This record gives sequence, C-alpha cells and structure tokens, in this order.
Amino acid sequence: MAHHNLLVSAFMYLLLAQPVLAEESVTIITKDYKFEPEEITVKVGTKVRWENHEKRQYHSAWFEILGEEPGDYFFPGDVRERTFDKPGTYHYICEPHHESHNMKGVIHVVE
Repeated sequence: MAHHNLLVSAFMYLLLAQPVLAEESVTIITKDYKFEPEEITVKVGTKVRWENHEKRQYHSAWFEILGEEPGDYFFPGDVRERTFDKPGTYHYICEPHHESHNMKGVIHVVE
C-alpha cells in the first residue's frame, strides 16, 4: 500500500508541477461603426474576440482574403472568436458597413 501511495504522490506532483499555459486572448469592440482597436499585433495562438457593443446594430468580421463567405453577423451583445495559428497580416472588414462607414481592421500575427 505504501508503494501505491508513493506512486500516486509522484504522479500528482508531476501533474501539478506542469506549467499551465493560459491561452492568450485579445478583445476588439465594435461600436459606433468602428473596430476598436482597428489594428492589433498578436502572437501565434492568440484568440481574438469581437464583442458587439452597439445598441441596435449588427456587424461582421469578414476575412474575405481567406476565402470566407460574407454574412456571419453578430448582433448587440453577441461575440465572435477566432484563433490565429499562422503568422501573417489578416485584413478584415464589416461586410455590411465597409462601403458606408469604411469599417475595417487588421490583425498582424507574429511568432
């Protein structure tokens, strides 16, 4: 029994001694027909979260350059998230408000 307790204790030590890597996240607010901030730089693996803080207006974060279809709208109080796994520069727009309000953003992803 003592041998079993020693193994359990050793296992628990190794399990608990491992560093816990918190996923990094960044929030972009949509308000007044703007992405705030409009341009950010994040590390690979960062989750970007868009929060709609408008009273009545829907928006989108459309990455046309990635071949996505438009129309994934998020309404007041809604959230959209995306994790960036590859370095690069990612331009996006609010598809319904790009022309009328020049609503756009840029995410630079670095190692």
